[in-house]
Parts: sequence; structure tokens; C-alpha cells
Amino acid sequence: MDPTDASLLDASFWITSGSIFCLLVLSGFFSGSETALTAASRGKLRAAVDKGSKGAERALKITEDNERLIGSVLLGNNLVNILATSLATALFTRLFGESGVALATLVMTLLVLIFAEVLPKTYAITNPETAAARVSPIISVIILVFSPMVSAVRVLVRLVLSLFGVKTDPNSHILAVREEIAGALQLGHSEGVVQKEDRDRILGALDLGDRTVEEIMLHRSGIEMVDAATDPREILTQCLESSHTRLPVYRGDPENIIGVIHAKDLLRAMYKLIQDTDTTFASLKDFKVSDVAMKPYFIPDTTSLDDQMRQFLRRRTHFALVVDEYGALQGLITLEDILEEIVGEITDEFDTEAEQLLKLSEDGHYWIDGATTIRDFNRATDWNLPDDEANTVAGLVIHEAQMIPTAGQVFSFHGFRFEVVGREGNRVTRLKVRPL
Repeated sequence: MDPTDASLLDASFWITSGSIFCLLVLSGFFSGSETALTAASRGKLRAAVDKGSKGAERALKITEDNERLIGSVLLGNNLVNILATSLATALFTRLFGESGVALATLVMTLLVLIFAEVLPKTYAITNPETAAARVSPIISVIILVFSPMVSAVRVLVRLVLSLFGVKTDPNSHILAVREEIAGALQLGHSEGVVQKEDRDRILGALDLGDRTVEEIMLHRSGIEMVDAATDPREILTQCLESSHTRLPVYRGDPENIIGVIHAKDLLRAMYKLIQDTDTTFASLKDFKVSDVAMKPYFIPDTTSLDDQMRQFLRRRTHFALVVDEYGALQGLITLEDILEEIVGEITDEFDTEAEQLLKLSEDGHYWIDGATTIRDFNRATDWNLPDDEANTVAGLVIHEAQMIPTAGQVFSFHGFRFEVVGREGNRVTRLKVRPL
């Protein structure tokens, strides 16, 4: 171009340049809006709505359909970018001839990258909720205008995907709420913002609906029971020596549970009997424990922890006996067991063995009780042993080994080394575990 030739810098030049500038501004608006609306926390937007923010209310509404939102924004962004590039190519070709095509590509790439992508998206990602509330009025109009075209594109995309066997669910979300929360907690923990205990509590509460009572119940082999035919004085001694306040009562066969005795109810009834007769403990020989036992509460082993906790609260009881589909006793569960899945192990002065279930040795091995649940072990060590096939660490070893191991045997799987230290009968009672 001849520098002295001013005919090229006429009104059309300035109109085209101004159009390109406006299109770049629109491109930046679309890019920033997309980032702000997809990165904004719906929880924070809901809090802003509760405070009376109309912009947040609109942003919350238009983000309910992410597919339509992103389709409309991408359509607008591509339209202005392509139009801006076409105008720039025509302008530079007019000014510099054939070399103007390459020059227009270089210049527009830099302008779009800096001013239409990086700059607006950086601002939007630093203030997503504020930016989303500000752009929501204009974006809602754009979505309304582009809605027919976006719907047509959506149908076309699904038709093409169906040809390749890909099925799409129009009502599905990219991430479930639980996965979003879990991901945010894991990220926060890795960055040191969220403490491990806080992460475990929240994830434990979220998992209640996906876990069943069978996974955390006390197995029937560990249940302490009262025989209704036992001498009342022996029953009293058993209850006083027990670390539990509630004990199942059976008659004849341990499977035949006839009630649950509470230590307070037993003591009150025996004290009243002795006080009324004004005699010694010999008067307890005719005492019937079944008269003061509460009616047993049975639940199926497939009940979710979330449902069972609600049932405990509704029935105002803390104790339930777990049975399988055939009605056979499998174990028992208490409200404390469910709460421990959220807050971790709850111990008191009677839980003398609680601290012995898991112990770290100087050589890096964990000495654990075989009955320790995999979930509790993972929570204590921050490891990730799978719990799909077994509930306890001993059960995991037996499942992987496909045999009942003997003391001294060593196994390696899932990236860990398991050494069987103790065995009683068919039960693995003690293990040493460390990462490979």
C-alpha cells in the first residue's frame, strides 16, 4: 500500500474497523458469560437470591438447562468471531493485497485470544457469581432468540450420535450434586483448605443413602445375649458386667429373640421387687426377665443407613436386630453405629478395645483386627482399599486369596501387602498391612 494513498482510508475502512472492534467486544462478552455462568456456584447464587438479587435469580434459572445455555452462547460466539475474521480478512486484503490474508489471520488470532478469550474469562473465573448476575439479563434474551436454532442443532447432534450408538439423556447432568461436592472436598483437602476430618464427616453423611445396614452391623457372632431361662441373679450380674446398656433376650435358641432388655429397666424392676417384698436377693428367683424386656425391632439387611437413621429417630429407639431375607438373625445395629459413619469412632470409658483395632508400628506396618471394616481402615489411613466384595479387611483377604489363610501367610494385591498374624478357627483375627 502506498502510504500517501489516503483513498484506502475512507469511510468504509473506519466502519469496517469499528465493526471488527464491536464484534470483538461481543466475542469477549460471550466468552466471559459462558465461563461465569458455568463456573458460578448454584449454592452461592441461591444465597444471593434469598438476599433479593434479581440478577442471581435469572442466572439460576438459565443455568438449569446447561445444554441450551452453552448452545446459545457458543452459537453467538462463533457467529461474531467468524464475522469479525471475515471482515478483517477483507480489510487487510484491500490494504495489503494477497499477503493480507496471512496478516489478518495473525492479527485476529492475537486479538481474539487476548481480548475475546483470556481477558474476559480470567475476569469471569475470579468473580463468577457477580459476573453471572450481571450478564444474565442479556444472555436470557439471547437464549430466547437463538432457542429455535439451538433446538435444531441439538436434534441434529443427537441424531448423528445415535448413528454411532451413543445415547444421550436430555435430563441428565454432567455431574451429580454428590460428585460435585465430593470432588470439591477432595480438591480442597489436597490443597490444604479442607481438613481430613471435615472431609470424612461430610462424605460420610453423603454416603448414608448408598450403604446398607449389612455393611456396618455387628455380626451375630459378636452379639452379647441374655438367656431368658438363666437365673435372674446371673442375668443381673451379666448386665452389670456388660459394656452395653441393651442386650437381646432369647429363649431356647439364640435365633429365637423374644425381646431386648435395657439395663435401667432391669435394675428398676429388680429394685422394686426387692423393695416391695422387703427381702434379700433370694426373692429374685421368680423374676422373669421377659416381663420387662422391650419388644424386639427387626429390620432387613438391605435397609439403607439413611432410611434406618430416619426410622430410629421416628420410632425413638436406638437398637435394631438385622435379619436376612429368610428371617435369620444376621446381626444388630444401633444409632451410634450410623453416627460413627459420619463423625468417626465414638468411644467412652467402656470401649477398652477400641484403640487396639488399629496400631501403626515403627516399620510402617499397620497392625489391625481382622474385623476392622475396610471403610474405617481407609478413613484412618487415608488409603483406598476396595470394599465392593467384602466389608472387613479379613473378608477382603479371604476373597482375594480364595481360601482361608493360615497364620504367617503373606498376600499382595491392590498395591498392599497383607500378612496374616492370627487366626481362630475359620476367622482371621489379626493382620499386618502396609503399602507395597
